[in-house]
Amino acid sequence: RHLRAVLLADHLAQLLRARGVGVRLVPALSEESSWDVLRQLRICWPSGPGGSSLADAVSALKAALGRCPCAAACEQGPGTAEGVIFKVHLKSFVEQQGLVGYDPNLDVLLVTEGMLWSLAELQEAVLQCPVSDPPALPVSHFPSQSSCCSIIHVVNCEEEFQQQQLDVLWRILDPGPHTALQKHLVCGPVKVTNPSSPIGADQYFQLRRRQMYEASVIKYGELAQDEAWTEVIDTLTVAAIRFEMLSTAHRSQITLDLENNSISTKGTKSGAFVMYNCARLATLFDTFQRAVERGTYPPLPPVSELNFSCLREEGEWLLLFNYLLPFPEVLQQAAELPPASKGIRITANTETVCKFLIQLSMDFSSYYNRVHVLGEPFPHLFDQMFARLQLLGAVRDVFHSALATLHLPPLSQI
Repeated sequence: RHLRAVLLADHLAQLLRARGVGVRLVPALSEESSWDVLRQLRICWPSGPGGSSLADAVSALKAALGRCPCAAACEQGPGTAEGVIFKVHLKSFVEQQGLVGYDPNLDVLLVTEGMLWSLAELQEAVLQCPVSDPPALPVSHFPSQSSCCSIIHVVNCEEEFQQQQLDVLWRILDPGPHTALQKHLVCGPVKVTNPSSPIGADQYFQLRRRQMYEASVIKYGELAQDEAWTEVIDTLTVAAIRFEMLSTAHRSQITLDLENNSISTKGTKSGAFVMYNCARLATLFDTFQRAVERGTYPPLPPVSELNFSCLREEGEWLLLFNYLLPFPEVLQQAAELPPASKGIRITANTETVCKFLIQLSMDFSSYYNRVHVLGEPFPHLFDQMFARLQLLGAVRDVFHSALATLHLPPLSQI
C-alpha cells in the first residue's frame, strides 16, 4: 500500500513537471517502505533535509505548541504514552475554523517529536519549492494568494486519518496561506488474492522479476546471463509493476494476482506489452538506418518533402487522430486536479497515461502486424515508405514522452 502511494506521487510529480509546474517531493515513508525497492523501480525519491536547520524548526514548533491555546504540555509519567510531549485538541480547532471534509473522529492528538520533525520537513519543502506560473493549482481553485505553494498529501486510505491529524496540527502551529492550501489525494487499498503469508514490497518486486524472467525464457529461449539481458528484464519488471499499480484509478482497490501465469511479455494489459512495442519501433528504425548505410534506401527526406497522401490505411489515420494529435491533451488531463470544493479530498486522472499507452500499443501492434513498412527498394515505393516512417517516428516520440512520465526508459530491443 505504501508502494502504491509512492508510485502515484512520483508519477503525478512527473506529469506536473511536464506541464512546467515546479514540484518538490517530501518523503514520509514508514519503516515498512523499502528504499532499495524504490531505487530498483527508478523512483526519484529524495531523502529528508535533516541538519541543524531542521532541528531549529522543530524547536520553533515546540515553542509554538507551548503558546497554543488548544495544546497542553504532557509530563512524562505512568499515565502518559512514551514519547508524547503535548496534547492538542484538534476537534475544537476544526470547528472554530469551519473546516469541512475532515474525519469527524478527529479529537485529541498526542503529539510526539517525530510528528514535529515531519512538519518541519514540510515547512522546509515549502520554503524551497519553486512557485510556478501558473501555480500548481490555479488561483480559481483556492482563493488564497497565488504566490503560495499548494500542498498535496498523497496517502493510502489506511493512513488518511493520521495524515489529516498532521494537516490540522500544521494549520494550528503555522497559520498561513500555504497551510490553508492542503489537499489529500487518497489511494485505495491493495489486496492480494490467496496470500499464503503477508508480502512486502521487496518480495513483490522479486516475485515479479522472477516471473518476467521465466516468461521471457518461454518466449525467447534460455537467456544469457549478461548485463544487457539483466537490464532488459529489470526494465520489463519495473514496467509491469508500474502499470499494475497505476493503471487503476487511485481511489479504487487494486487486487494483485501473484500466481506465475499472471504476468507475461505480451499480455495486452501489461507494461511489458507496451515496452515490447516500443522496442519494435526501435528495431524498425535501426533496420532502416542500417539499410541506408548499405545504400539500400536513400535517407529519410525532410518532412516538407514527404507525400502524406500515400497514407491510405485506416490504421495510419487512427494512429494520427486517436494518439498523436490528442497526446498533449492527455498529459494535461492526467495531471489536472479538479477545482476544490469545501472538502479536502481531490482526485487526479493519473491512470490516463497507462491506459493511453496500452491502447496505443494494441492499435500500433495491429497496424504493424498488418502493414509491411520497409518494402522492396524500388523508387516508386519510397514515397509511401517515407511517409509511414515519419508517422511511426512520431508514434515513437509519443511512446518515449509518455514513458518518461513513468520514469521508464524506452527499450531498444527485447
